[in-house]
Amino acid sequence: MADDEPVDPKRELEDRCKAPCTRPLKEYKACAKRIDSDDSGHKHCTGQYFDYWRCVDKCAASKLFSHLK
Repeated sequence: MADDEPVDPKRELEDRCKAPCTRPLKEYKACAKRIDSDDSGHKHCTGQYFDYWRCVDKCAASKLFSHLK
């Protein structure tokens, strides 16, 4: 890898944006705990999962575009 290759800042920005998104993360973890014993496979936490990542993406996007040329 050359020294002058660009580095994608998205992963670092997402890591920084996880802290402000604790509420959706707690909701997702609570849902995952509730359905942990579900053997039918019908229950899921997809909505809470996407809510969490929507929060992270919204936070990171506003910072990410300032890094673009």
